[in-house]
Amino acid sequence: MSTVLITGGAGFIGSHLVRSQLQRGNHVRVLDDLSSGYLRNLEEVAGDIEFVEGSICDRNLVGRVAKGVDVIFHLAARASVPRSVAEPVEAHEVNVNGTLNVLLAARDAGVRRVVNSASSSAYGETPELPKRESMLPQPLSPYAVGKLAAEHYCQCFSHVYDLQTVSLRYFNVFGPRQDPNGAYAAVIPAFVSRMLKGAGPVVYGNGEQSRDFCYVDNVVNANNLAADADRTAGEAVNIACGERTTLNDMIVVINELLGTDVQADYQPPRAGDVMHSLAALDEARRVIGYEPKVLFAEGLRRSIDWYRENL
Repeated sequence: MSTVLITGGAGFIGSHLVRSQLQRGNHVRVLDDLSSGYLRNLEEVAGDIEFVEGSICDRNLVGRVAKGVDVIFHLAARASVPRSVAEPVEAHEVNVNGTLNVLLAARDAGVRRVVNSASSSAYGETPELPKRESMLPQPLSPYAVGKLAAEHYCQCFSHVYDLQTVSLRYFNVFGPRQDPNGAYAAVIPAFVSRMLKGAGPVVYGNGEQSRDFCYVDNVVNANNLAADADRTAGEAVNIACGERTTLNDMIVVINELLGTDVQADYQPPRAGDVMHSLAALDEARRVIGYEPKVLFAEGLRRSIDWYRENL
């Protein structure tokens, strides 16, 4: 049995990873400041984990919770493009300085590997599809800049301090327990929650923007594979499904699954948003042996079933 630390473990993705790591027989320590995560996400497993409330911006705290840990899964972040545009300093403090604190703690505690949650937003509005890790990043938002800087810190710590790291560039993750509320809610829970009430989903732009939506189980599997890979040295790899869906097409599918006929509420585009996104998965296959297990249509069906029961 290994001890793992999951930063942001009370959040949407983190709470799924906590359960998976428990199923694998590991001792799970969670660090979360509950700024965007919720204790209710961990209610079922609260007695099986070690929970520490606190921020990755607290360097001394991060140093303490990293002791005795084999792998750190680093998911804690300010994870919103529009929020980062509104609050760039906060985004930098958490996504860059916080990640540096995690890497320093891992180095000093002799942690074997850090699996860093990175973002496809690093690619920006590059016209080439699919997005490949060899492409020159062109981040368009403070969030994207911060997540890319965190990747570079991970690469640096691998080369300078021989700390094994790997960064997983997530593409539009969705699934159960993703928060549909608030100004910065992700697109799928925001759409589904409004459409369940008969309200039009708010679309920024013309709805023809496309995304490579990735069901949360795929991301959990990627984290587990990244922790188990032979050796990692700062690589960044795409984690997605390798399929592209426009927002307009997604609204049609959600209407079909809900049995509704709700029309979109189109609003002006937002600063920092990209138009198209699609992942190449060759590097993920090579570095960690990743393949998506749940494709978009099935993941959307599972998510809608959960929102119907829980909203």
